[in-house]
Amino acid sequence: MTEKLLFTGKTHISGGRDGSARSSDGTIDIKLPQPHPAAENLFGIAWSACYIGAIELAAAQRKITLPDGPEVDAEITLNADNGSFFLRARLNVSLSGIDRDIAQELIEAAHGICPYSKATHGNVDLETKLV
Repeated sequence: MTEKLLFTGKTHISGGRDGSARSSDGTIDIKLPQPHPAAENLFGIAWSACYIGAIELAAAQRKITLPDGPEVDAEITLNADNGSFFLRARLNVSLSGIDRDIAQELIEAAHGICPYSKATHGNVDLETKLV
């Protein structure tokens, strides 16, 4: 197996009342006066963006044309139990214009492709729903 670096994301975060986050390429520049819900929102955005790419790749591998771009509504919750913190996630996926069984196959296959899905597998309780 030959590893190939595809992309490196670089960010700078500062905390406190005047906290902020920015990416080195300038695509992200936001204020973060509170770490939460910003962390959960950013994680949901990142995972969803990756997951959409994985759906598109799964479709291309199967020679399936997606009439419209996939859409994902992510819900990331921060939970506590006896002083221990953990995340739960729900990805509501819309793949309009294709057969529901094929759409279901694509959203399941995408979890085997998406690096975020792989990284969180077994660590984050996940529900993926085709809407």
